[in-house]
Amino acid sequence: MTQAPAPTADTVRRLVRSLIADGEPADAGPEVRPVTEAGEHSTWWVGRRHVLRLTRDREAAMRGRRELRVRDLVRPLVGVPVPKCVAHGDWAVGLAYTLDTRLPGRSGEVQDVSAVGEADLAGLLTGLREVPVRQAEALGVPRAEPRSLEELRTAAEGAAERLAAEDEFDPGNLAQLTAAAVQLAAQTGAAVLVHHALKGEHLVVSADGRVRGVLDWTRAVLGDPAEDIAGLAAAVGAPAAVRAATLAGYGARPCLRGLWLARCDTVIRLADRLAGRDDSPLAPLRTQLRRAWESILLERVTELPGDD
Repeated sequence: MTQAPAPTADTVRRLVRSLIADGEPADAGPEVRPVTEAGEHSTWWVGRRHVLRLTRDREAAMRGRRELRVRDLVRPLVGVPVPKCVAHGDWAVGLAYTLDTRLPGRSGEVQDVSAVGEADLAGLLTGLREVPVRQAEALGVPRAEPRSLEELRTAAEGAAERLAAEDEFDPGNLAQLTAAAVQLAAQTGAAVLVHHALKGEHLVVSADGRVRGVLDWTRAVLGDPAEDIAGLAAAVGAPAAVRAATLAGYGARPCLRGLWLARCDTVIRLADRLAGRDDSPLAPLRTQLRRAWESILLERVTELPGDD
């Protein structure tokens, strides 16, 4: 879908002045600074206390409006802060904006999660399991079919060979998945609300390693809980992700499935970036690959019970 041009600073200032004063003179308004202008959103810091996101196409606008409802649904359940909306509407015809409170802390890409932070993540995963599926469906949250780990492994094998040529990765690491792939198929009837974008940049982490916020709920789906375990493996490391998932009540099968989803995804994403098919920053992709491939004791399990 064609994106609208990124809004200018003047556009943002005019919108912000119509929404908040932030203690500044009426003709000035709070300071606005761009966070990012890539992808489907243009995101701006507004003063010290707010964040403004402006969608750039109608599909993103639809997801942005749904996100407000999803955040209200999960807020009492997940045990970690979720941004609160102070204003929302359209900044152009059919294009939505959301002005949110800014959560204090640093991006999970630069701030490590502590053991207590892992417990915060466990509370997040536990709360997502408790969201009534029918309520989420009533809000328009779509269902997503589980991905085939076998197909993903095949794609990752080709990507791993390309990374090997760049001295970035040992493709022999993927051999561990061959025997386990059949056992790690998603189990039927296990759909839960899934954040589906638990990247480090969407985790707000305090200096003591606590998780003080989870951002960007626009991609939430009803689907495979292993996808969120996968996101955490790339964001905070495989051991921390598996410990959090285990604390949340997930057994060996979804934990290992999430781990291998993350491992295959990170290999493919880095190979795409090096081939020029992705313009994501290179350093975070390498960090995600390293974190997802950290070893865990659970990998020594060869027979998986029918756990959830």
